[in-house]
Amino acid sequence: MATLDLSTDVVDLTAALCDIPSVSKDERVIADAIEQALRGLDHLQVERDGNVVVARTDLGRDERVVLAGHIDTVPLTDPPNIPTRRVDGMLVARGSTDMKGGVAVQLKLAAELTEPSRDVTYVFYDCEEIEEEFNGLKRIAAEHPDWIEADFAVLLEPTAGGIEGGCKGTMRVELTTKGIAAHSARPWNGHNAIHDAADLLQRLSDYEPQTVTVDGLDYHEALNAVHISGGIAGNVIPDRCTVAVNYRYAPDKDTEAALAHVRSVFPGYDVRLTDAADGARPGLDRPAAQAFVAALGLPVVAKEGWTDVARFSAIGVPAVNFGPGDPNLAHTDDERCPEQQIRDCEEALTRWLA
Repeated sequence: MATLDLSTDVVDLTAALCDIPSVSKDERVIADAIEQALRGLDHLQVERDGNVVVARTDLGRDERVVLAGHIDTVPLTDPPNIPTRRVDGMLVARGSTDMKGGVAVQLKLAAELTEPSRDVTYVFYDCEEIEEEFNGLKRIAAEHPDWIEADFAVLLEPTAGGIEGGCKGTMRVELTTKGIAAHSARPWNGHNAIHDAADLLQRLSDYEPQTVTVDGLDYHEALNAVHISGGIAGNVIPDRCTVAVNYRYAPDKDTEAALAHVRSVFPGYDVRLTDAADGARPGLDRPAAQAFVAALGLPVVAKEGWTDVARFSAIGVPAVNFGPGDPNLAHTDDERCPEQQIRDCEEALTRWLA
């Protein structure tokens, strides 16, 4: 059975977490270790649902904040990129960036801040790296919403130690052109649907994406073809061609507004929605968010991707991303995180909460 020593240095704790394999859907061992470590702390109330562990203070403070992080990783390399190695001030291991450094910071704060200035809920959840249907935070939000009620939330995803507010929404649609099948030796008997898709691609090439300011942050939208399919054989004129398009949109829009915008780019085409996840406003107008930014003294930029902060936004909790590690190194074979960023993150959040 794996165990965690919460009295150790936060970098050593990160290494210990990385050394516990926790690929998505296989998080029981690390969840057990986290639960065992937290249940030994008298100032916390600890709950568990599946492989989600939630610990919270209950001091009657005027404000409650959430610190959240996922405990799973993408699959290990072959040979495995654990156990952790320390090279030139870097922790090198699967999960060091995404996101065992952030989880280690959560655990250290949970252990050491017995009298925080705000009540704190620490959320450790599973299955973030795979399909949404398995996401532990999604499940908790649906089945135990009271566990994550708060005035503000921080998701400790890797941001290279900066603050990234909210996140963009993401949508995928499909557009299909229709032709007439025929033998490719006699194409005049048919109509080529793949050739017709050139109009769709030209519209995308000509499209000028918007930059939208939300709560003082600039979100850069994007509309791109991400997949194209058509044809059944090398000697058949294709009668269908489908283009999949991904729209990344600012958090001032919901799914309905985003879909309306995509349809305006392709008038006359049937635009079929296949997947959508709304973004999250950063909520920088809220006192709790303003206090966080002031305490850390760091600039705030827009989160250009989509993260689970959107799940907090959906229940009315403003949220930001803030954690150690360069997101560009997440999931790489030589994934690594600067040790100093982990320590800086712990110090910054301690300054805010203590």
